[in-house]
Amino acid sequence: MTDRMKLLSGIAVLVLVGLVTASAFIVYQWEIAIKLRLGEIVGPEYKPGLHWKVPVLNNVIKFDARIQTLDSQPERFLTIEKKDVIVDSYAKWRINNAAQFFRSTGGDSARAARLLAERINTSLRDEFGRRTIQEVVSEDRLELMQVLTKTLDTQATELGVEVVDVRVKKIDLPPEVSESVYNRMRAERERVASDLRAKGHEAAERIRADADRQRTVILADAYKESEETRGLGDAKAARVYAEAFEQDREFYAFYRSLDAYRKSLVDKGTTLVLAPDSEFFRYFNHPQGAAGSSDDAGTDGRLRVR
Repeated sequence: MTDRMKLLSGIAVLVLVGLVTASAFIVYQWEIAIKLRLGEIVGPEYKPGLHWKVPVLNNVIKFDARIQTLDSQPERFLTIEKKDVIVDSYAKWRINNAAQFFRSTGGDSARAARLLAERINTSLRDEFGRRTIQEVVSEDRLELMQVLTKTLDTQATELGVEVVDVRVKKIDLPPEVSESVYNRMRAERERVASDLRAKGHEAAERIRADADRQRTVILADAYKESEETRGLGDAKAARVYAEAFEQDREFYAFYRSLDAYRKSLVDKGTTLVLAPDSEFFRYFNHPQGAAGSSDDAGTDGRLRVR
């Protein structure tokens, strides 16, 4: 009897352990879970931790709640200029509503990725159709990606997922349009460069003209100042000469005559033909300055000096 009780106790323990094991389930940090009862969603989403269910009656489905990458195949889109561009993009997404995700996709991540890829292609086609090639390859690309992320996040709500980010990895031009686009971009850059050079030449001419004007004004002011200074100097010199002349007029006349003799007679190439009684020889004929007699001259009444 004792052995039978032990056996029954062991079986009871095993059944209890199996029941507990079948009733408990663990949701890890990177997971999100929902509980089904006969195929119907019941209860809220289960966050990470230990949870319980009714064996056989309830079924638990777990989903990966981490951010996933959807790397799309390059697609060809038309711009507003009716030019083809080949766009390679990817998106970052994650499940944020497990119940809605299960209802929309049946819990199939591959199906969710396909549905999300279709929406991404549609949004890219719409956004590229509103822009030119230059806009999608320039600084406007960041704005384009922000608009795409916001639009897709709104559309993906019905799938129970959140679009974290959408990025355009590369934009290529088909060979048939690459050359024409590059030529147009090159012409635009050359036009901008020519415009900048023209503005530079205009500024240079303006600076030169202003410098020439300032130079003319400075020279005119300097000439005016020099003439005024020279005039003041000449006036002062004349005043000094006049004051000196007034002090001894005879000495001043004598000094001026000696200066005239020196300047006239030192140069050997100078020939003077003057009358002996000329005022020029006043101090030669008479030391005191009196006019000499004409008898001191030659027989012809003239004195030649060489």
